[in-house]
Amino acid sequence: HTTLKSLFLIRPVCVDVQSDTEAIVGQPKKLTCISCMRREEVKASTFVKWYYTPKEFIYIYQGNNRTEMFEPFKDRLNWNGSQDLQEVSIEIRKVTYNDSGFYECQIRREFGFDFYTPSFVTEKNFTLAVREKASNDTTAIYSEIMMYVLLVFLTFWLLVEMVYCYRKISKSDEQAQDTATNYLAIPSEQKDNPAAPVTE
Repeated sequence: HTTLKSLFLIRPVCVDVQSDTEAIVGQPKKLTCISCMRREEVKASTFVKWYYTPKEFIYIYQGNNRTEMFEPFKDRLNWNGSQDLQEVSIEIRKVTYNDSGFYECQIRREFGFDFYTPSFVTEKNFTLAVREKASNDTTAIYSEIMMYVLLVFLTFWLLVEMVYCYRKISKSDEQAQDTATNYLAIPSEQKDNPAAPVTE
């Protein structure tokens, strides 16, 4: 029971991932911002501000209040954060060429201790490039080629193993059949060559 209880109490692991810096015009785009908390057992109030080039407010999250600020992004942003507020990402519903530029995510946490409430500020920034279509990623292409090569190699290796096992089983069956034939032939030979009578 203790093991099952501990499994249910396991929390998801937070991984600090950088935002992708390429967007496709006319498509939605998630602007990723993750700030992992070191002490999950400590309660904290989280305040988030998103900036666009250079210091224009485009989105503010404070408690349950979410506000879009900058006019070019008005009614085009969605909150895409996690429930524990370790991820505080937003999403642009429909990207335009004018969305290219510098973005900054600012997270301020106020931790509630018994005697004082310290606050910490974390900033994440990146430059977004908007393109007409996705560019070819050489790393992804190389990984895909290697995956197919590995798949062909494993298929060939499996085929060789199957042929080897088939031959080994066939050889074992032949040996077993020869042994059985020889065993059954012994009484016949004894009948054809009866033992000489013992004389006193």
